[in-house]
Amino acid sequence: MNKKPRSLIRIIIPVVLTLVTIALIVWPMLAGGQYVVLDPKGPIGASQRDLIVISTILCAVIIVPVLILSAVIVWRYRDKPDNKAAYEPNWSHSTKAEAIWWTVPIIIIGILAIVTIRYTYDLEPSKPLAHEKEPITIQVSSLDWKWLFMYPEQGIATVNTLNIPADRPVKFELTADSPMNSFWIPQLGGQIYTMSGMAMTLYLQADHEGKYWGSGANFTGEHFGEMRFDVNATSDEDFDKWVAEVKQNSQELTTEGYKALAEPGTSNVAYYSAFPEGLFQNIVTKYVVDGQSAHSKHGSSSEASGAVQSPSNASNQDEDKSAN
Repeated sequence: MNKKPRSLIRIIIPVVLTLVTIALIVWPMLAGGQYVVLDPKGPIGASQRDLIVISTILCAVIIVPVLILSAVIVWRYRDKPDNKAAYEPNWSHSTKAEAIWWTVPIIIIGILAIVTIRYTYDLEPSKPLAHEKEPITIQVSSLDWKWLFMYPEQGIATVNTLNIPADRPVKFELTADSPMNSFWIPQLGGQIYTMSGMAMTLYLQADHEGKYWGSGANFTGEHFGEMRFDVNATSDEDFDKWVAEVKQNSQELTTEGYKALAEPGTSNVAYYSAFPEGLFQNIVTKYVVDGQSAHSKHGSSSEASGAVQSPSNASNQDEDKSAN
């Protein structure tokens, strides 16, 4: 008595889930939204987009036929009185079929492996970008629950807002003065973790002027969802004007001011005309004990990472020099 309702439910549930999935994919496009990862504005973001597209197409070569065949087989061999499908109870092997379903996936996996290795090498975060202009260095520290951006070459700092010159590489040096987070500007490139006691390096570039969205992409507690920031890519001239305005109209970030800023809590956008010398290095080496860093550095200079040389290491180096 209950077989028909149960069969109907088994059909309805997959259909509803499929329609909901399609709606979630299509709705942002119809509503004027965009998938920012698939709308890159820099070379790193473009390469990552290409890898996503290539991987998706290669996987679809296998997945789509399997899904289609699953539906066809279920429909063709369904139980019904007038089913005219051939009845072959002793069938167990087909050389042609097995050659297809083993050879095609192996070829796809081989191609995917080659593509992934190539892009993984090209997208190494600490690998400098080839460009005629010298990169600008920005030091980033994730706090609870805010982002601090320091411009060592310009001598200014900002909170929860980031200005960069367009069409110029940006060298981000990143660390954390709080729980581990993840720095992410989707349209410029993939995320990279910020970790206490460690300085990471990430090269990004905005090819065009514009306003982009940045965010923390790691759960860090109560207000982690508010760790968002705007990225304003401007011309070199406008960037220099902005730096001059910050220097002229903003107060300095003192050591005591930083300690207050580092306390857990949210923050509005803020600008500072100066910040304590060596602040980034002090944040990185906050957890250094007896001259030994808690983590190794990742593609950054010893000065940027705040590496501290232990007396034993220094004496060993002096002995090597004297021996030479």
